[in-house]
Amino acid sequence: MEFKDYYDILGVKPDASEAEVKAAYRKLARKYHPDKNKDAGAEEKFKAANEAQEVLMDAEKRRAYDQVRAGGYRQGEQFRPPPGWQGQRQSQGFGDGGDGDFSDFFESLFGRGATAGQHGQLRPRRGRDVQAQVQIDLHTAFEGGRTRLSMQDPSQAERVLEVKIPAGIQPGQVIRLSGQGQAGMNGGPAGDLLLEIGIRDDPRFRLEGRNVLHVLGIAPWEAALGATVPVPTLAGTVELRIPAGSQSGRKLRLKGRGMPGPHPGDQMVELSIRVPAVENDSQRAAFEALQAQFGSFDPRQ
Repeated sequence: MEFKDYYDILGVKPDASEAEVKAAYRKLARKYHPDKNKDAGAEEKFKAANEAQEVLMDAEKRRAYDQVRAGGYRQGEQFRPPPGWQGQRQSQGFGDGGDGDFSDFFESLFGRGATAGQHGQLRPRRGRDVQAQVQIDLHTAFEGGRTRLSMQDPSQAERVLEVKIPAGIQPGQVIRLSGQGQAGMNGGPAGDLLLEIGIRDDPRFRLEGRNVLHVLGIAPWEAALGATVPVPTLAGTVELRIPAGSQSGRKLRLKGRGMPGPHPGDQMVELSIRVPAVENDSQRAAFEALQAQFGSFDPRQ
């Protein structure tokens, strides 16, 4: 049988990362998938790419394959498994090699891809789980709802999923969609889709764990004299009392107005004093009168 250089088949270096292997496989799968490419030899190239990624995306198989490849074999050279390899293969759990129709070379290293039953039928195998990410806005994370996700399989076929988002979800949390991963083999069930949640930046709110921060602009007289002002929250506008003598940077807490959950977060309101622009003589006179009244005040102390 011929030795297969899986790195050469995918066009990657021996130290290629998992992401690089995955990207190379997807590129070849799109190019040679039998549903899209009817050229002679395309199906064989598709199978070769599939076999290569089966080995290089599995840490144990890749480690064992690299051990064999270190013997100096090249693509197409005659190959026989090293002495004692069958026992080593069984000790490493490679008795049931993979999820597809693989070459004699693959089966000599890792065993048959599926086991025939009493009537010659191949044993069903579950598909792999697939990981993906989706970005949602902060209001959807707060309220919950639904979002659409476009997925592509290795052959570039597109499918659209509608995902239910639970209220109060946090960035980095994972939603599992049963049966939406890689298709199973020989009638086996599909794997799951593991969807990691990301939350887009919001112009008015910043998420800090389950707490939400909002920077509130206030006028100098509101800061000095105190006031009750409207404040936006994720659940709508509320009234907030500003204590007299407040300074920029002071934080006020709106209890329970953060992200929902078993222990709801709070909304922190950070005060920011904004000074109006002087646009006419009377406004200038007003500031000059203020300066005269507070002439001894030094804001830099």
